Amino acid sequence: MPASADLLTPDDRGLRCDAGDFHLDPWKPARRAVITHAHADHARAGHDEYVCTPDTAAVIRARISPRLNITELDYGEPLDLGNVRLTLHPAGHVLGSAQARLEHARTGAVWVAAGDYKTDPDPTCAPFETVPCDVFITETTFALPIYRWRPQHEIAREINDWWRANRDAGRTSFLYAYALGKAQRVIALLDRSIAPVAAHGAVTKVCDVYAARGVDLGDVLHARKQTAPEIRSRGAIVVAPPSVDATPWPRRFRGPNGSRTAFASGWMRVRGRRRWRAADRGFVLSDHADWPGLLRTVDKTGARRVLATHGYAAPFARCLAETRGLDAAVLPTRRGDLPDDDGFTADSEAGD
Repeated sequence: MPASADLLTPDDRGLRCDAGDFHLDPWKPARRAVITHAHADHARAGHDEYVCTPDTAAVIRARISPRLNITELDYGEPLDLGNVRLTLHPAGHVLGSAQARLEHARTGAVWVAAGDYKTDPDPTCAPFETVPCDVFITETTFALPIYRWRPQHEIAREINDWWRANRDAGRTSFLYAYALGKAQRVIALLDRSIAPVAAHGAVTKVCDVYAARGVDLGDVLHARKQTAPEIRSRGAIVVAPPSVDATPWPRRFRGPNGSRTAFASGWMRVRGRRRWRAADRGFVLSDHADWPGLLRTVDKTGARRVLATHGYAAPFARCLAETRGLDAAVLPTRRGDLPDDDGFTADSEAGD
């Protein structure tokens, strides 16, 4: 397709599209912000107008304010902004997550900014969709060969076996996962025949949004004073944000023989990270694409130019240039400098 000037370039607010007069996931207040998903490093407060999927709109209204000015765009629905036609396509990251496809009206050049994405199955959000393009902007959170995810059903079996063993030993299981996205995915994988499933209020708040958007997560107890006796006596599993592990909060839910802790994160693939978290177990479950998933996605888009951002961008761009002959480079952003707060807890974010 015809070449064109860059459709997205970084400025002091974020990635700017001059041809469409908007910013993509800006980190400072902008007049019009196209939002790929509701994690706070992508969806910030203070924009005059938000453009996103209806599911993302529901989450950011709950997180930021119900009075936001939001233009809701279904997957595949076109919106003409200046000289750019925008469509959003499933990213498979969390509920409502989207890739932004930009097509220049005059040149026909197509750019796709994937945002955060994963290619593995997830029962709580729409599956990733490959979008052919000329230029592909990819995240590179786990863009090293060491990061290769095992099948989800195997991880689910490990989690449920660990939980069952804790229950049999009279212990409460604490499974720490980020409040938006990962926690709901984990809850959907839990075997309800073992014992009750409970969650921290930061997690149940998001679960309520998921339920309102048609995602069935089953019964989830709100872990609080009133439910503590049931949680302690029945060997429940408590899904909570990582931040609460260092607080007194878990103590009230410990079973007769104590408790065990685990973290669900792609970072658990690295032994040093597991030690750093000081958990009894680490389950490798990520909401980002692994090394093979990143490479397959780039290949399937057919893009001849790839811009890598956020994570191991430099080695990934070098790999694409050397092994595939692509025009690959690093696209600098401030994404990694943003606070890891998804608005529900002081610790939740998208980078796992």
